[in-house]
Amino acid sequence: MDTAPELRAGSEDGPGNSATPVRQMSLWPPPRSTRHTGRRRRQFARTAVTLAALLLVGGGGFVAWSHLDGAREDTVTTMSDPDEFVGAWSGRMSQVDTDGRPVAEWDAEVRIEEGAERGSTAWTTFFCSGTLELSARDGDRLVYAYTETSDPDDRCVDESELTLWPASEGGRLNAEWSSVTREGTRMLSTGLLD
Repeated sequence: MDTAPELRAGSEDGPGNSATPVRQMSLWPPPRSTRHTGRRRRQFARTAVTLAALLLVGGGGFVAWSHLDGAREDTVTTMSDPDEFVGAWSGRMSQVDTDGRPVAEWDAEVRIEEGAERGSTAWTTFFCSGTLELSARDGDRLVYAYTETSDPDDRCVDESELTLWPASEGGRLNAEWSSVTREGTRMLSTGLLD
Protein backbone atom coordinates (compact mmCIF):
# COMPACT_ATOMS: atom_id res chain seq x y z
CA MET A 1 0.00 0.00 0.00
CA ASP A 2 1.46 3.14 -1.07
CA THR A 3 0.98 6.39 0.62
CA ALA A 4 0.14 9.48 -1.26
CA PRO A 5 3.30 11.25 -2.31
CA GLU A 6 2.38 14.54 -0.65
CA LEU A 7 1.98 12.90 2.74
CA ARG A 8 5.04 10.71 2.63
CA ALA A 9 8.01 11.86 4.65
CA GLY A 10 11.17 10.93 3.02
CA SER A 11 14.85 11.34 3.45
CA GLU A 12 14.98 13.36 0.32
CA ASP A 13 13.15 16.14 2.08
CA GLY A 14 15.41 18.23 4.28
CA PRO A 15 14.51 19.21 7.76
CA GLY A 16 12.28 22.19 7.52
CA ASN A 17 11.01 21.38 4.04
CA SER A 18 8.66 18.73 5.32
CA ALA A 19 5.02 19.36 5.01
CA THR A 20 4.20 16.42 7.21
CA PRO A 21 1.58 17.08 9.85
CA VAL A 22 2.24 16.35 13.52
CA ARG A 23 1.37 12.73 14.14
CA GLN A 24 1.22 12.39 17.92
CA MET A 25 -0.71 15.25 19.37
CA SER A 26 -2.12 15.04 22.88
CA LEU A 27 -4.95 16.94 24.40
CA TRP A 28 -3.23 16.85 27.80
CA PRO A 29 -0.32 19.15 28.77
CA PRO A 30 3.08 17.52 29.08
CA PRO A 31 4.16 16.48 32.58
CA ARG A 32 5.88 19.22 34.58
CA SER A 33 9.39 18.93 35.77
CA THR A 34 9.74 18.32 39.50
CA ARG A 35 13.26 19.62 39.43
CA HIS A 36 12.31 23.11 40.81
CA THR A 37 9.41 22.11 43.08
CA GLY A 38 11.67 21.42 46.08
CA ARG A 39 13.43 24.75 45.63
CA ARG A 40 10.07 26.59 45.66
CA ARG A 41 9.03 24.81 48.84
CA ARG A 42 12.32 25.65 50.57
CA GLN A 43 12.06 29.29 49.47
CA PHE A 44 8.50 29.49 50.82
CA ALA A 45 9.60 27.88 54.11
CA ARG A 46 12.54 30.32 54.48
CA THR A 47 10.26 33.29 53.82
CA ALA A 48 7.71 32.05 56.36
CA VAL A 49 10.39 31.48 59.02
CA THR A 50 11.92 34.91 58.36
CA LEU A 51 8.53 36.65 58.67
CA ALA A 52 7.76 34.76 61.88
CA ALA A 53 11.14 35.76 63.35
CA LEU A 54 10.59 39.41 62.40
CA LEU A 55 7.15 39.36 63.99
CA LEU A 56 8.56 37.87 67.19
CA VAL A 57 11.41 40.37 67.38
CA GLY A 58 9.10 43.28 66.56
CA GLY A 59 6.52 42.13 69.08
CA GLY A 60 9.17 41.60 71.74
CA GLY A 61 10.63 45.04 71.05
CA PHE A 62 7.19 46.62 71.33
CA VAL A 63 6.49 44.85 74.64
CA ALA A 64 9.89 45.90 76.03
CA TRP A 65 9.39 49.49 74.86
CA SER A 66 5.91 49.72 76.36
CA HIS A 67 7.16 48.15 79.62
CA LEU A 68 10.04 50.62 79.88
CA ASP A 69 7.72 53.49 78.99
CA GLY A 70 5.36 52.38 81.77
CA ALA A 71 8.25 52.19 84.25
CA ARG A 72 9.17 55.78 83.48
CA GLU A 73 5.60 56.88 84.18
CA ASP A 74 5.67 55.11 87.57
CA THR A 75 8.89 56.96 88.50
CA VAL A 76 7.36 60.31 87.63
CA THR A 77 4.36 59.71 89.91
CA THR A 78 6.55 59.00 92.97
CA MET A 79 8.63 62.12 92.40
CA SER A 80 8.35 65.54 93.96
CA ASP A 81 6.76 68.30 91.98
CA PRO A 82 9.53 69.88 89.83
CA ASP A 83 8.04 73.31 90.57
CA GLU A 84 9.42 72.95 94.12
CA PHE A 85 12.91 73.32 92.63
CA VAL A 86 12.24 76.22 90.24
CA GLY A 87 13.65 79.57 91.27
CA ALA A 88 16.79 81.22 92.62
CA TRP A 89 18.52 79.62 95.61
CA SER A 90 21.66 80.47 97.58
CA GLY A 91 23.55 79.03 100.51
CA ARG A 92 26.88 78.11 102.09
CA MET A 93 28.50 74.80 101.14
CA SER A 94 30.93 72.80 103.29
CA GLN A 95 33.46 70.82 101.28
CA VAL A 96 35.21 67.68 102.54
CA ASP A 97 37.71 65.33 100.92
CA THR A 98 37.54 61.53 100.68
CA ASP A 99 38.60 61.10 104.31
CA GLY A 100 35.94 63.56 105.54
CA ARG A 101 38.44 66.33 106.37
CA PRO A 102 37.13 69.87 105.81
CA VAL A 103 38.67 71.50 102.75
CA ALA A 104 36.73 74.70 102.18
CA GLU A 105 33.51 76.59 102.70
CA TRP A 106 32.07 78.47 99.80
CA ASP A 107 28.93 80.31 98.73
CA ALA A 108 26.76 79.00 95.91
CA GLU A 109 23.92 80.51 93.95
CA VAL A 110 21.70 78.16 91.97
CA ARG A 111 18.98 79.12 89.52
CA ILE A 112 16.61 76.39 88.27
CA GLU A 113 14.56 77.29 85.21
CA GLU A 114 10.88 76.54 84.73
CA GLY A 115 10.28 72.83 84.21
CA ALA A 116 13.37 72.02 86.34
CA GLU A 117 15.24 70.62 83.30
CA ARG A 118 18.01 73.24 83.17
CA GLY A 119 19.63 75.87 85.30
CA SER A 120 22.77 77.82 86.09
CA THR A 121 25.00 78.29 89.08
CA ALA A 122 27.67 80.63 90.40
CA TRP A 123 30.21 79.77 93.06
CA THR A 124 30.64 83.34 94.27
CA THR A 125 33.54 82.61 96.65
CA PHE A 126 35.67 81.25 93.78
CA PHE A 127 34.24 83.46 90.99
CA CYS A 128 33.20 80.37 88.98
CA SER A 129 29.99 79.76 87.09
CA GLY A 130 28.43 77.06 84.97
CA THR A 131 25.34 75.48 83.53
CA LEU A 132 23.13 72.76 84.99
CA GLU A 133 21.32 70.10 83.00
CA LEU A 134 19.00 67.54 84.55
CA SER A 135 20.58 64.10 84.24
CA ALA A 136 18.46 61.93 86.57
CA ARG A 137 15.42 61.84 88.82
CA ASP A 138 15.44 59.60 91.85
CA GLY A 139 12.29 59.81 93.96
CA ASP A 140 12.22 63.34 95.38
CA ARG A 141 15.80 64.06 94.22
CA LEU A 142 16.89 65.82 91.05
CA VAL A 143 20.43 65.25 89.80
CA TYR A 144 22.08 67.87 87.58
CA ALA A 145 25.27 67.71 85.55
CA TYR A 146 27.34 70.87 86.08
CA THR A 147 29.53 72.14 83.25
CA GLU A 148 31.86 75.04 83.96
CA THR A 149 31.51 78.11 81.74
CA SER A 150 33.74 80.59 83.60
CA ASP A 151 36.73 80.11 85.91
CA PRO A 152 39.10 83.11 85.59
CA ASP A 153 41.40 81.97 88.44
CA ASP A 154 41.40 78.28 87.48
CA ARG A 155 40.22 77.27 90.98
CA CYS A 156 37.09 75.22 90.19
CA VAL A 157 36.38 71.80 88.71
CA ASP A 158 35.29 71.61 85.08
CA GLU A 159 32.49 69.13 85.73
CA SER A 160 30.49 68.18 88.78
CA GLU A 161 27.19 66.68 89.84
CA LEU A 162 24.60 68.55 91.90
CA THR A 163 21.85 66.64 93.72
CA LEU A 164 18.92 68.63 95.10
CA TRP A 165 16.05 67.45 97.30
CA PRO A 166 13.51 69.23 99.52
CA ALA A 167 14.68 69.94 103.07
CA SER A 168 12.55 68.83 106.03
CA GLU A 169 11.86 72.46 106.88
CA GLY A 170 9.78 73.77 103.93
CA GLY A 171 11.01 76.37 101.49
CA ARG A 172 14.61 75.12 101.47
CA LEU A 173 16.61 72.62 99.44
CA ASN A 174 19.37 70.23 100.45
CA ALA A 175 22.30 70.43 98.04
CA GLU A 176 25.13 67.97 97.49
CA TRP A 177 27.93 68.66 95.03
CA SER A 178 30.10 65.71 94.04
CA SER A 179 33.25 66.14 91.96
CA VAL A 180 36.72 64.84 91.25
CA THR A 181 39.64 67.30 91.24
CA ARG A 182 42.26 67.46 88.50
CA GLU A 183 44.55 65.49 90.85
CA GLY A 184 41.92 62.73 91.14
CA THR A 185 40.68 63.48 94.67
CA ARG A 186 36.95 63.00 95.19
CA MET A 187 35.32 66.01 96.88
CA LEU A 188 31.87 66.32 98.41
CA SER A 189 30.19 69.60 99.31
CA THR A 190 26.89 69.79 101.19
CA GLY A 191 24.67 72.58 102.42
CA LEU A 192 21.22 74.12 102.53
CA LEU A 193 19.89 76.48 99.89
CA ASP A 194 17.32 79.16 100.80
